[in-house]
Amino acid sequence: MTSCSPRVSVILPCRNEIAHIGSCISSILDQREPVGGFELLVVDGMSDDGTRDVLAGLQRKDPRVITFDNPCRIVSTGLNIGIQNSRGEIIVRMDAHSEYSPDYIRNCVDVLDETRADNVGGAAKTKNHTYVQKAICAAYECALVVGGARFHLPDYEGYVDTVPYGCWRKELFQRIGLFDEELVRNQDDELNLRTIRSGGKIWQSAMIKSWYYPRRSLIGLFEQYSQYGYWKVRVIQKHRIPASVRHLVPGLFLLMFVLFGIFSMFSKGALVIWLVLITAYAVVNLVASIKSASQSGADILPVLPFVVACYHFGYGYGFLRGLLDFVVFRRRSSIRFSALTRLI
Repeated sequence: MTSCSPRVSVILPCRNEIAHIGSCISSILDQREPVGGFELLVVDGMSDDGTRDVLAGLQRKDPRVITFDNPCRIVSTGLNIGIQNSRGEIIVRMDAHSEYSPDYIRNCVDVLDETRADNVGGAAKTKNHTYVQKAICAAYECALVVGGARFHLPDYEGYVDTVPYGCWRKELFQRIGLFDEELVRNQDDELNLRTIRSGGKIWQSAMIKSWYYPRRSLIGLFEQYSQYGYWKVRVIQKHRIPASVRHLVPGLFLLMFVLFGIFSMFSKGALVIWLVLITAYAVVNLVASIKSASQSGADILPVLPFVVACYHFGYGYGFLRGLLDFVVFRRRSSIRFSALTRLI
């Protein structure tokens, strides 16, 4: 790295983000600069909605903006292109669907330096524009819905198994490798699991603040979590161990639900167990919905049970489909299977 190179390289993978890319990049360029400055590498997944024209204009206005093409169009390849072309000794990943506090980059660097962790990040906070999106945000913050992962706790400070986005020293990628380009989803979880298994540490700080805009529809939410569940199987298969037990619960429940539903047609005992499962899930769903509504507004209670079900059954369906494709049929993930691999 030459003496005139920035210390930090911010990498922003994107694809068809015409509605967000202008304001997103402007907010990044307005960040308080860390010592040594930063460059912004925008890696575009061959957008066809006008995003590329916006990027060209922004690049002409600010020399910190550098753009690259991502022909494979998925996040993992985009991140790797950014890392391979970065000049900074520190890599900060950012996302086009999020908003960041003005000191986000600076705090990432400061926390990385202070903790000497291998990856640092903040909690996954949410914002919303629509009624359904408000309900999705409310459920996202409930432990009964998302399994109690610490990155859902905005005030938590300490070691974790994963964080949103990430901030790393570039040498980490030289030591353990880049993002797994086989993965359409869960590439960040896989890298974090690899980091921990190599003896590394991941730190979550309340100082690092960002806000994520989730899906706007139940169908979009179901597809998103189906993908998460599907590609989680490939991560577990690769490392022969889940990063957390919470990743197994939705798929196991859905499998029991389906099997006892089938057996109930032939056995009264199986019918009783199936009805118990239905009742137990209905109670858990209702409790989670009421808890979320009490914190975010009673007006969203009518739709919350459906939102909760989309989180659980979407992930569970994707996980079981992943077991079939990757484990039972031993298919390669390069084969594209409908919504489970579609870029959304």
